Amino acid sequence: MPRRSRLAALAGVCLLALGAVHAAHAADAAASADGAAKPSPNITPAEQLIFTTDHMRGVAPQTELDYAMVASGSEAQGSAQGGPSGAATGADVVRVLVNSAGNTKSDAQVSDHSGAVTLPTEGMPCNPVILYFLERDISEMSALTGGQRRYFQKRLRLALAEGPKITPSMSLIGGKSVAVRRIVVQPYLHDPNAQRFARYTGKRYTFEIADALPGQIAQIRTEVPGADGDFAHPLRTETLTFQAAVRKLGGAASAPAATPTAAPSASR
Repeated sequence: MPRRSRLAALAGVCLLALGAVHAAHAADAAASADGAAKPSPNITPAEQLIFTTDHMRGVAPQTELDYAMVASGSEAQGSAQGGPSGAATGADVVRVLVNSAGNTKSDAQVSDHSGAVTLPTEGMPCNPVILYFLERDISEMSALTGGQRRYFQKRLRLALAEGPKITPSMSLIGGKSVAVRRIVVQPYLHDPNAQRFARYTGKRYTFEIADALPGQIAQIRTEVPGADGDFAHPLRTETLTFQAAVRKLGGAASAPAATPTAAPSASR
């Protein structure tokens, strides 16, 4: 199989494997009843940057990458820890423990407040925290709307397959300005079935990739706007932000390999 075709298939797997669907483009052909446009079989630069880039390159074995998971907004209390509204603080720490150099064996271990999290990471070159965030988001969308997980997986992949812009920008991570490449998509904005979940039609997904950070993921963010598409007063915002890279020596943490000086925040 040509390299470009392999990359396209892998990008589809990264999203659709979350629902145990491994033939992404074949699945689109089989699930075309909603009339949505098919993505190109050639992977877009946005898909490649998010799903088929070796984000873990250069990360040493026994390095723990820590990410702050924060939920905010009028509908977000408790959501960062996956509990019912009002049942938790709205904050969590997601940890990615890299076992093999550069995660070449796809054996990084992901955990959060609930313990170890199993993800379909085998053969995936991307940082597994991306799969963690999207798996969690898709499960949440399914629970909130009653829709099928595969449907939300497909909408997000279609949005990325349309070739969204990759914009150079700066993001404030822990009080430090970091150069990022930013990708923004709104998967449900022109969805013919959006009336089924009108509250989430304008939901926006932002991916920020920073080559200078271990694991390269600076931030992933979703925002549900308020009335009339008001992102200044969102109903719900969930943000996963790089916090630190810590070397583990003999089961104990050494000095941080790359640690921001303050709590994580994001530029708009």
